[in-house]
Amino acid sequence: MSENSDGVGGLTFDKSKRQWPNELNVFGALILIIVIFEILGAIFVGQSLLFDSNDRFDSIFNEARLRIIIIQVAIIGIIALGVTQVIITAGIDLSSGSVVGATAMIAMSFAQVATVNGSPNPKAIFGEWALDLPWIIPVFVGLGVGFIAGMVNGLLVAFARIPPFIATLGMMLFARGVAQWWSLGNPVSFPTEGYAKIGAGMMPVIIFLSLAVLFHFVMNYTVYGKHTYAIGSNEQAARMSGINVPRHLVLVYVIAGMLAGLAAVILTSKNLTAQSGMGLTYELEAIAMAVIGGVSLFGGRGSIIGTVIGALIIGVITSGFTFLRLGAFYQEMVLGMIIVGAVALDQWQQQRAAARA
Repeated sequence: MSENSDGVGGLTFDKSKRQWPNELNVFGALILIIVIFEILGAIFVGQSLLFDSNDRFDSIFNEARLRIIIIQVAIIGIIALGVTQVIITAGIDLSSGSVVGATAMIAMSFAQVATVNGSPNPKAIFGEWALDLPWIIPVFVGLGVGFIAGMVNGLLVAFARIPPFIATLGMMLFARGVAQWWSLGNPVSFPTEGYAKIGAGMMPVIIFLSLAVLFHFVMNYTVYGKHTYAIGSNEQAARMSGINVPRHLVLVYVIAGMLAGLAAVILTSKNLTAQSGMGLTYELEAIAMAVIGGVSLFGGRGSIIGTVIGALIIGVITSGFTFLRLGAFYQEMVLGMIIVGAVALDQWQQQRAAARA
């Protein structure tokens, strides 16, 4: 028999309905992808992707490639943490990449030094009042720009009742225009030493993982997280249960916007310059990380841990294709197939769960 009368109050436990945590499935996919690249590397390159096969390091791992993998996904991963929360509410945010571009230009304008090699900064946007400022000021400026973008998105979705796709698409175009208008397309460069340290070395990874731990706790153990899942599962039921849905949606989009702003700050600090084209397609990569990590585009399901593993999957695929000396277009095709496959799998799992309920 599949049912055991071990429950209380006449309830029974059906073993056939027991499921593995979705994060384990995603982690299994990560391990499978690593194994595939290891096999291909041994056959076509004669080397290992992640392990030290030439006794160059003190450990068994190729530490340099591991650092590259996690650094290259850290900044977009920060955006993905916010996008994950938006998608869990059954929404979408197409504006995060453009918000990165606009925030990069504006924040860097307040992070510039007064002199370069003894001469006035040739890239200065403002006068002396905005030069050699403490690093915390451009950070707050960047967070402020992200806050405004997220607030506008949230108000359009929650109160104007504009579909998230259209609302954030409009913000995407507007923010990209702001990025190009801010300095008429010219780069903004020469940041202060304090600002440059924000994105130096492994700092992007430390910030990403710290935020991932924070939002994992928030989404699983706070009222904010419970309300977020409730809205995504059934918005009407959430309203009837007393949740202030419009206010909560605004908060979710504000958090996503501020995380995009923070990502822009780290990106410009790491590159020591800001360009209007920064953040291009970042929103699509962030959505891909969330979807690959098991976040349902239909809302109500997903986790921060899954998104982190999804980010690692994209990092391994990117590094693996470079390792095999294959063109970037192959990588894009494979990622496209993985995303479609992840959504198809999600639909199948929902249909199966409904049939077994």
